Amino acid sequence: MKLRIDARHIPVFASGAVLVLLYVAGCIAFRDRGFTELSVVTDLFRDENAVLGIAGIGMTFVILSGGIDLSVGAVVALTSVLIATLTFDRSLDPRVVGTVSEWLPHGLHPLAAIAIALAFGAVFGTGMGCLIHFFQLPPFLVTLGGMFFARGLAFMVKSESLSIKHPFYRQTVQKVLKVSLTDQVDLPLTAFCFVVLFVVGLYLARFRRFGRYVYAIGGDEKSAVLMGLPVGRTKVLLYTFAGFCSAAAGVVYTFAVSKGDPLNAGMGLELDAIAVTVIGGTLLSGGVGFLAGTLMGVLIFGLIQTLIITQGNLSAWWTRITVGALVLVFILLQNFVSAASRKTAERQRAAAHAANET
Repeated sequence: MKLRIDARHIPVFASGAVLVLLYVAGCIAFRDRGFTELSVVTDLFRDENAVLGIAGIGMTFVILSGGIDLSVGAVVALTSVLIATLTFDRSLDPRVVGTVSEWLPHGLHPLAAIAIALAFGAVFGTGMGCLIHFFQLPPFLVTLGGMFFARGLAFMVKSESLSIKHPFYRQTVQKVLKVSLTDQVDLPLTAFCFVVLFVVGLYLARFRRFGRYVYAIGGDEKSAVLMGLPVGRTKVLLYTFAGFCSAAAGVVYTFAVSKGDPLNAGMGLELDAIAVTVIGGTLLSGGVGFLAGTLMGVLIFGLIQTLIITQGNLSAWWTRITVGALVLVFILLQNFVSAASRKTAERQRAAAHAANET
């Protein structure tokens, strides 16, 4: 019996193979530097990688529908500086009182500020989704406008970075809200948030009608309309979810660095999110892809960074060069998968036509 592999699964298998090869190569080459330790694995899920992973979850849903979201990084910046401003305590840092926006409330508890930031991200995504659906505007242009709008609004809230000095961040986030795996290795809150949102995204994609609708729209939107699927509502909801994920990435960014930054936070994150989604096997044309593949793309991205850091004498820009090369390879692989899928569909139509004639 021949083992037949669906062409749509080839990019995911390729992502898994790249991930395993990178880790094995690192274990062989840098074992004396602690590369085989559990802390290396947990580092792939924390801080910057957690921010990228959460943003990648929302990006995966958008690309699966055949769209794109360029506002991710700007929403992260806006979310971070919004939380920093809302939680600002004049008594803790009186030197910067005059530089903090007066048209926003101050002194809120971080949990309240986080709830406001997440709600704003969802509403912001809903607005972009409505523009895309009701006015039939290209997602590229709408989210490009959203990127400029969110980044500009971040500078209006606070023109410079602002530290978050609330005890909730300094004590609860850093020391209390973490999971101890061993006596020396902890899973921080940033990694926990990433894992939880990944599970939520996986549930939506695989076990809810919403996920099936997203795949159907990305496969062929006209056919989805003819089948009576709620295309408009699904589009608005998926951009709402993407906006929520971007805001959640901004929240996790504040957990990692304890500050809001309108300039540097999320800079280029939308491109990194697209890259890990493509490396994970999601087709840019939509309709084909897996959230597990995006997770592997994030781990590959983090593993490349770890290998370069472990090497020591390589420039950090080698991370970008390597990721860029991988993206090009996976785009070529996507073209192969698309061509194979078209040939399979043509053979099936020809066989069906021949059977009807007989």
